Amino acid sequence: MKQFPVSSNKFPRILWAVAMLTLPVTSFRWFPFLGEGTLVRPLALYPLALLLPLLIILALRQKINLHWAGAFVALGALILFIVFATSFGALIDPIPLRGQEYFGRAIRALATLLIGLAFFISAVWMNRDESDLRFSVKWILAGLCLDIAWSALQAVTFYTGLLEKEMVTHWQLAFSMRELVRTNRISGFAYEPAWLAGQLATIFIPFLFASVLTKYRLTRVKWLEPVLLAFSSLMLLATYSRGGLLTTVAAAGLTFLFLGRDVIRSMWAWFIVGFRGRIFDKLFRVGVIVAIFGALVGSFLFLNQKGLFRRLWQTDAASLSEYMVDINAGARGAYSTAAFAAFEEYPLTGVGLGASGFYIYPNLPDWSLTSVPEIAKQLNPESRLYPNPKNLYVRLLAETGLFGFVLFLAFQFYALGDMLSLLLRKEVWARFAATAGVFAWLAITFYNFTQDSLTTPNIWLVSGILVGLSATSSNKEV
Repeated sequence: MKQFPVSSNKFPRILWAVAMLTLPVTSFRWFPFLGEGTLVRPLALYPLALLLPLLIILALRQKINLHWAGAFVALGALILFIVFATSFGALIDPIPLRGQEYFGRAIRALATLLIGLAFFISAVWMNRDESDLRFSVKWILAGLCLDIAWSALQAVTFYTGLLEKEMVTHWQLAFSMRELVRTNRISGFAYEPAWLAGQLATIFIPFLFASVLTKYRLTRVKWLEPVLLAFSSLMLLATYSRGGLLTTVAAAGLTFLFLGRDVIRSMWAWFIVGFRGRIFDKLFRVGVIVAIFGALVGSFLFLNQKGLFRRLWQTDAASLSEYMVDINAGARGAYSTAAFAAFEEYPLTGVGLGASGFYIYPNLPDWSLTSVPEIAKQLNPESRLYPNPKNLYVRLLAETGLFGFVLFLAFQFYALGDMLSLLLRKEVWARFAATAGVFAWLAITFYNFTQDSLTTPNIWLVSGILVGLSATSSNKEV
């Protein structure tokens, strides 16, 4: 019986479209068997829970063809070592913390890893060629449009008297685990503003930036991607997320530097030639400079309204620890420092996936015990919170040791190699995909310094799409 590509079957594409459309909802309220402490609850997991088994069944019945990606080997090695490290952690068997035992945390952590893998594997199998890429990105941008609309509603609620905050809060609690942010920061469909900023930096803006840079359009409406990029940038500013802003700016700058050299040369040539022409051309280019400078100054003044940003440069801290406390990063730094102690104790294998929290409270730095209110709240005997490292790299070092960390890096660089291999095709769509992939890869690299979850689709989705495209491209060349 002849096998067909996944894209020839309509039902998997429908489920995939629903998954991409619902990506912005990160903390869906209606998940069974999850406690209130589980905040990462992607709504997109529902359609994926139907999609993956369906793909496997169709493949076993030879109705579709599921392609193999070389990145699966690197990923498989990482997963096998994580299982080994977690088994070794059971021998350590740390003292239970606030009713949490090792096996419970390990099973929970492995389940979150499986959820992340579901996003990656689905993305690989559902993207084989330009048609699949366009289909995926269109539905991703459709989800972004819904997110922009809800963010605009939040902005109207925060900054005008047209809607009551209590009423909009009830609307949001109908699907989200969290009410509107009290500091009037835009969070969209995500749990908090930083999560929205992370989505924008690692999923939405990479495709929009790549579309503008490569002039590759997904629809006949040529102005759509630039307009969505402008709205996404405004949303990013409205989150007031320092990590999200720095991640996006750094990723955009490096991507533009590495893959936008032709654009840089053409822009420079256009700029220089203009000053040799008519007075109108000269004035126009001066106006462009003024507009860019004005946008930068305006963004700075807008962010400077929040003390969260002002403290970055308005501080009298005498040490690094004092500076971290002043900028509200003291708790995050303390958790990462304490979790790193687990790596120092078990440097090769770590303490097992999900177990780093058992080592955080005993190893908190002295400065955090008296100067960080969040730490004091967590150390309250009545608190039931289980601490996290707040840094994926530190978490991997602590929980899987040096070997697990190196295998994770190997997988990431293998995915990067797949992304760059698309540049060899010399086609506009392939260059668009590679540019978006490199932007997302850089953003994810920076983003992982500020989060420690393996569940979030942010770190899996775009990489999976690009790996899928590269795998089928390589097979065709062979």
